[in-house]
Amino acid sequence: MNNEALVRANISLPEDERDGNLRPQLIHDFLGQTTIKENLSVFIEAARSRSESLDHLFLIGPPGLGKTTLAQITAHELGVDFKVTSAPALDKPKDLAGILSTISERTVFFIDEIHRLKPAIEEMLYIAMEDYELDWIIGQGAAARTVRIPLPKFTLVGATTKAGMVSSPLISRFGIVQRFNFYTTDELASIIKRSAGILNIAVDEKAAFLLASCARGTPRVANRLLRRMRDFAQVIAQGKITDEVVRYGLDKLEIDPLGLEKYDREILLSIIHNFSGGPVGAETLAISIGESMDTLEDYYEPYLIQTGLLQRTSRGRIVTMKAYEHLGLEGKPHSADERLLF
Repeated sequence: MNNEALVRANISLPEDERDGNLRPQLIHDFLGQTTIKENLSVFIEAARSRSESLDHLFLIGPPGLGKTTLAQITAHELGVDFKVTSAPALDKPKDLAGILSTISERTVFFIDEIHRLKPAIEEMLYIAMEDYELDWIIGQGAAARTVRIPLPKFTLVGATTKAGMVSSPLISRFGIVQRFNFYTTDELASIIKRSAGILNIAVDEKAAFLLASCARGTPRVANRLLRRMRDFAQVIAQGKITDEVVRYGLDKLEIDPLGLEKYDREILLSIIHNFSGGPVGAETLAISIGESMDTLEDYYEPYLIQTGLLQRTSRGRIVTMKAYEHLGLEGKPHSADERLLF
């Protein structure tokens, strides 16, 4: 596999290119995550004034909250090269070595899904992060020898949705650790209005807030819904997204007022009807709804837990009384010894 297949300098998504690139390029255009943004602005300015590479940066949070975008903004604000890959693409040590051998001074190197790094690659990364050197074995058997190749000082940005799966030695090598939170409705409404301006879409204030309330606390979902509402508005409302258009569109997409999608409700209903409300293990639950466990844990569960509809206990997942009420079902109480896992 060549390096071009492993690393991408341009991370624009196809829909971004088609719709004018919704990703902000500057940190002051990045909406939400105020504490992260304020702290990172200070760290970037300090590194820039010293003409140094930024400390390695570790970003934690569910999918779609802006980790990749913030990594790209970091490189842009520092005025340096940006390279991006994902841990599953780094199959062998030579894949990582191939990328590191091409970076320039102060490059921001982004690895997505860093919790999925293979041990051998992680070991190689330790030395690269700490000593800015690359250990490479030349020869085989008794004649083999290790050569240390110097690297330019760079910034590694690692992103993960599962911080608990990242080893302590790797985490300890990051100088800056930031955790993303779900966005508020006000923040998402601002993002929707900004995106609508870029896409040249007319959207009512009330419609923007209604969309925001159904966007799962996630900008990626908010922008996806905005695109779909644009389609509905173009066909049934002369191109303007109104409150009525949003309600019609959400109904057609089977998204309820809490932002739950069809699969969210299927997860809750499966626990209720097939497992008496829980507890049930993640693997069993994933099989029961025909979904992968990674998708269940990374995409669906965080929002269901955040909204108080689902709990993780020492024995498995259980639905809450709030979930029964939301679904219009009669609930059953759970015993007091169901303890939450944090």
